[in-house]
Amino acid sequence: MSNLVEIRVPDIGDYKNVPVIEVLVKPGDAVRKEDPLITLESDKATMDVPAPQAGVVKDIRVRTGDKVSEGSVILMLESQGTTTAPAPSAKAPAPPPAARAPAETRPAMPPPGAAPATPYAGPKGDIHAEVLVLGAGPGGYTAAFRAADLGKKVVLVERYPTLGGVCLNVGCIPSKALLHVARVLTEAAEVAHAGIEFGRPKIDIARLRAWKAGVVGKLTKGLTGLAKQRKVQVVQGKGQFASPHTLRVETAEGAKTVSFDHCIIAAGSSIARIPGFPYDDRRMIDSTSALEIAEVPKRLLVIGGGIIGLEMATVYDALGARISVVELMDSLIPGADKDVVRPLAKRIEKRYEKILLKTKVARIEPQSSGLKVTYEGANAPPPELFDAVLMAVGRRPNGKDINAQAAGVNVTERGFIPVDRQLRTNVPHIHAIGDICGEPMLAHKASHEGKTTAEAIAGHKAFFDARTIPSVAYTDPEIAWMGETEAQLAARGAAYEKASFPWAASGRALSMDRDEGMTKLLFDKGTHRLLGAAIVGVNAGELISETVLALEMGADATDIGLTVHPHPTLSETVFFAAEIAEGSITDLYVPKKH
Repeated sequence: MSNLVEIRVPDIGDYKNVPVIEVLVKPGDAVRKEDPLITLESDKATMDVPAPQAGVVKDIRVRTGDKVSEGSVILMLESQGTTTAPAPSAKAPAPPPAARAPAETRPAMPPPGAAPATPYAGPKGDIHAEVLVLGAGPGGYTAAFRAADLGKKVVLVERYPTLGGVCLNVGCIPSKALLHVARVLTEAAEVAHAGIEFGRPKIDIARLRAWKAGVVGKLTKGLTGLAKQRKVQVVQGKGQFASPHTLRVETAEGAKTVSFDHCIIAAGSSIARIPGFPYDDRRMIDSTSALEIAEVPKRLLVIGGGIIGLEMATVYDALGARISVVELMDSLIPGADKDVVRPLAKRIEKRYEKILLKTKVARIEPQSSGLKVTYEGANAPPPELFDAVLMAVGRRPNGKDINAQAAGVNVTERGFIPVDRQLRTNVPHIHAIGDICGEPMLAHKASHEGKTTAEAIAGHKAFFDARTIPSVAYTDPEIAWMGETEAQLAARGAAYEKASFPWAASGRALSMDRDEGMTKLLFDKGTHRLLGAAIVGVNAGELISETVLALEMGADATDIGLTVHPHPTLSETVFFAAEIAEGSITDLYVPKKH
């Protein structure tokens, strides 16, 4: 029997007339006990008001900007056969959510469920696990190792011979090794105007491949050792669900069944392809084959001006290929603000043959002399021949490749698996992490989710609630950003202030002969709290973490501007940008605002 229950603001201490800064649910949402309903803010602290019981939201009685006190009605909740429970105290004040990851980064939350109170009591498989992890990428191995550290019997299923997933084997790590080599080559060439000249470099591709493989091997062997130390059982083979509590794994020794109490799906994503292109031609390459560096083509077309495409372009440009890039959108790296991308665009416009924006590839025709590419778009050039074409238009989640329906797990049309804040799917004992549960598809997101999931399964009150997830393009120069971009702030009509510090005024950047960079901070106009940041320049990926921490801790411009930074460093450009926002900078002359 269902009944409507008034949910009120619980005891929040001495606070009264506290502003509602975020309403986290909407009518029709199913909520669990202790799920957050609204976020309140007092001074510089925030607190979530949790649901005192499970149910379905019927009517919201507050809006963002309303002020509430203890006893104020938040919403009407339809409970199922339960009476109103005493409202628990709100959570202890937490840092203010200056910016959250955009809502569209995750598929819709599944209906509520609860972890089973007792282990699976059905028929056991050839192997039984308290926690089964499907996929050994950064999210999967982190989840497996954390669960093992918490006392669980863990089985880790991986289809490939080595642990580490795409990131370690054919993604993040090998690409960064090659990007390091590319940077050495370009720096050696560009230091000539300072009076240091080197001869033409001799590139031994075979030795370069071997060195890159050695870097990867050290890390993957290290993971194998960590699995053994933790007594995590690794099963190599392709795994697909056979039932809600069993996984069928095709191994070299034949099919094996693994039964489990809990499962963590960490099956990742695959390279996306545009239909109709001649993928059976060896001159059509993707990011995986590009990292093998079978040869360096004379002319290379990169389809996709995002992070993956431009990183590979950086490598092949340094190795001597003539690069062209074609991008459907009106800017390179569409997720970043255009002013941050501009220094990169200006640099590569001088180095590459051409960069085609708002253009698409209509046809690719194999010919004996190369791949003939035909374009479409207002500024499309005539068809031309390339020695190789790199497809770099993103990745797709593997949700449809694991027979999830046999376990009853919901999968969206795009292949994502919806999860809640504990990464739980609609099947309570099955969780999903990483690329497969929503964008952004980044290794550092997956590893944090993996740890959260393992702790939730172990009974901890663990939730994935990152206020921002940083992104980095390891191009030359690098581009890094976090929080909200200017485009996102403008789209939602936010009142914000921008403070940009040009690296042309940085002693460290000038001494490195790389002064094209910029550090940009975005602050709330009323509170001066940090909303977002972006950095373009050498080592931007190393510098962005300070701003991530600042946002997570609810720092404002004064907090950053009063933090002593070492001089001369690139990191102090963050400090200078905060000083610009505060109006206290002395390293630049900024006219006072009237």
